Amino acid sequence: MMTYKNKQELINEIKKRYEKYEAEFDQVPEDLKNERIEQVDKTPSENLSYQLGWVNLILQWEREEQAGKIVQTPAPGYKWNHLSDLYQSFYEKYGIYSIAEQRERLNNSVTELCQWLQTLSDEELFESGQRNWATTKAMWPVYKWVHINTVAPFTNFRTKIRKWKKLAKLNE
Repeated sequence: MMTYKNKQELINEIKKRYEKYEAEFDQVPEDLKNERIEQVDKTPSENLSYQLGWVNLILQWEREEQAGKIVQTPAPGYKWNHLSDLYQSFYEKYGIYSIAEQRERLNNSVTELCQWLQTLSDEELFESGQRNWATTKAMWPVYKWVHINTVAPFTNFRTKIRKWKKLAKLNE
């Protein structure tokens, strides 16, 4: 997993990877947002919904902890060993929006995430045990939770959208 010298490097990487990921949706027409292609595991809408779900979960965990609540991860009613139901809830919650609306919502959420990261000290971001919601058996620091749900999928899912577009013959 990628490591970062400081929070600004993490924020810059999120922004860079997000910008490239988000641009992949420029050529996805609204009428094909739910088009399933066998060789790609998510439709364009599901792809965006997945990202909306995870980025907003991280923000929700932080808001709840700061409000003094006990945060249930990954989300109330969902277990880490059965995430497919959680993903389905993301598709249902965010899939009602157009591609343009999903993109706008994701842009707003990524902006909010980066603004929140700016408020954290390097200790809070890079040392384990700084947030109860991040304290699992793995004892990941906050930055790993952020990386695994932003930089990594923005990078990996970008290739999936490219493959979807190629198979949907949008680049011809």
